[in-house]
Amino acid sequence: MASSLPPASSPPGSPSPSPSVGSPPTAVSTALSGTLVLSAATPSRMSLSVSQALFTSAATVVVAAAADPAGIAEGAQDAERLGVPMLLVDRDVGLPRSAIPTAELLARELTRLGTTTAVALGSSAAAVHAADPTIRVVSDASQLPVSATSTDTTLTVLVRAGGDPKSVAGAAAATACAHVAGANVVAVQGGDPRRDPAATAELMRDPRPNMLAVGAEFGSPTQLKSRLAVAGKGTQLPGGGQIFFPGRRLVALYGHPGGAALGVLGAQDVAAGIVRVKQLAAAYAPMSKVPVVPAFEIIATVAQASAGSDGNFSNESSVASLLPWVQQANAAGLYVVLDLQPGTADALEQAKRYVSLLQLPNVGLAIDPEWALALGQQPLAQIGSIDSSRINAVGAWLEQLTASKHLPQKLFVIHQFRLTMIGHESALNTRYDDVAVLIHMDGQGTPANKFATWRSVVQTAPKGLPFGWKNFYKEDQPVLTPAQTMAQAPTPLMISYQ
Repeated sequence: MASSLPPASSPPGSPSPSPSVGSPPTAVSTALSGTLVLSAATPSRMSLSVSQALFTSAATVVVAAAADPAGIAEGAQDAERLGVPMLLVDRDVGLPRSAIPTAELLARELTRLGTTTAVALGSSAAAVHAADPTIRVVSDASQLPVSATSTDTTLTVLVRAGGDPKSVAGAAAATACAHVAGANVVAVQGGDPRRDPAATAELMRDPRPNMLAVGAEFGSPTQLKSRLAVAGKGTQLPGGGQIFFPGRRLVALYGHPGGAALGVLGAQDVAAGIVRVKQLAAAYAPMSKVPVVPAFEIIATVAQASAGSDGNFSNESSVASLLPWVQQANAAGLYVVLDLQPGTADALEQAKRYVSLLQLPNVGLAIDPEWALALGQQPLAQIGSIDSSRINAVGAWLEQLTASKHLPQKLFVIHQFRLTMIGHESALNTRYDDVAVLIHMDGQGTPANKFATWRSVVQTAPKGLPFGWKNFYKEDQPVLTPAQTMAQAPTPLMISYQ
C-alpha cells in the first residue's frame, strides 16, 4: 500500500495526511537482567538510555520536548496507546564540550531502532528533522496503527516520584516506555525504596527478578540491590518504615535488668518496665511530629571497679539473661538498644558477643566511652575515651551485619558529655546506608549545666547528625519536664531516663 505520509524532506509543521497501517511491531529487549541504574545529565539523554535498555526495535517513536509538560503528558499517552518508545529532546546546556551532541545521540538511537516514523509534539519536530531528515514526522498520532509489542513481565522499573521539572520529565518518559515494555513501574519518593512505604508495599505485591532504576538518586546497582532486598522483605521498624530517622523519636528507660542502682530500667521487672516506658513515651506524643516509640536501653556490658577474671573491668551479660527482656520488649512494640561499657575490652569484640540479638530487626547498639579505659586506668578514676577509629570499626561491622540480614536500618548510639570522650571526632564515620548514628548527650546536674553541655556536644559533632538527651531522676536538679526537654535545639530524637 502506498504511504500517505509526507515525504522525508517535509519541513517541520507540514500537514500530515493519514499514515499507513500495518506498522512493524515494537520489539522489547529481553537482555536486561539483574539490577541496572541509569544516570544521565539531561532528560533527553535519560530517555535515550531507557530506550536503549528496553527496546531492540521500533518503527515508530513518540518525541516531545523536555521543557514542555503538556507535550510530555500527551506524548506519554500516545506512546502507551501505540505501544512505542517515548523520547525527549532538549538543549545541550551545561554539558562539557567533550559531550556528544544530543542531536547525534538521538540520530544514533533512531537508526538503532530502525525508526521510520516519529510522532513529534510541539517544538520537537525540528529536533527530529535535525537528527535524521529521513524520518517521516507527523504531529497527530490518532490514526497511527498500534504496534504489537513483545512484553517483558520479569522487569520492574523504578522512577523517582516528584522532584524538579527535569526529574519529572525523565520519569514521565521512562514510565511510558516501561508500560509499553510490560514492566511494573514503581514510583519512589526520594530514590530510596526503604523510605517509601507505598513503594515497599508495591515491590512486595509484585516481585520481579530484574530491576531498572532511572536516576542517579537510586545509588549504585550494588547499593540499590541491597536496599531492594530490605524493601522486599518488608520488615518495619516500630513506628513504621525501614529508615530510622527522620520518622520516629525514641523515649527510653536506661539501666541493667535487676539492678536499680544502674538506672530506672532495673527498678522493676520487664513487664512493669514496658508499662512504665509506654506511659513515659505517651507524655511526649502530643509534642512530637513523628511517632514516639518507647524503648529500652539495656546496659549489656557493665563497667566494674575490679578487673574481674578476664581483667577488662567490664562484666559481660550473657545473651540468655538479656533475651527475655529483648523478646518481650520487641513483642510489645519497643525498640531495644544494647549499651556497651567496655572497660579495657575491645568494643567490637564485645558487640560480637551479642550478634544473635543484633540480628533481630528491632535491636540497636550503643557505646558509652565514659567507661572505656586505656591499659592501666581504673573505672571512676577518670572519664574514659574511645578513638573514632574504634567506633568506626564497630559501625562498619554493624553495617555489614544489618545488610547481610536484609534488616531495616539499625540505630548506633554514641554517648558523650565531654568532648574528649570521642577521640578525633571529626573522623567519625556517620554516613552508613544501613546504620543510623546518633550522638547522645549524657550531661547531668542543673538545667544550666545540661544546656551548656548540650551546646558543646551539638556544636562539635559532625554535621547532620541526630542527637539524644538523657534525664537523670537523682542527679538532675530538677528533672526537666517533657516540654523542657523537647525545647532543646535541635529537638532530641532519643530521650533516655536513668
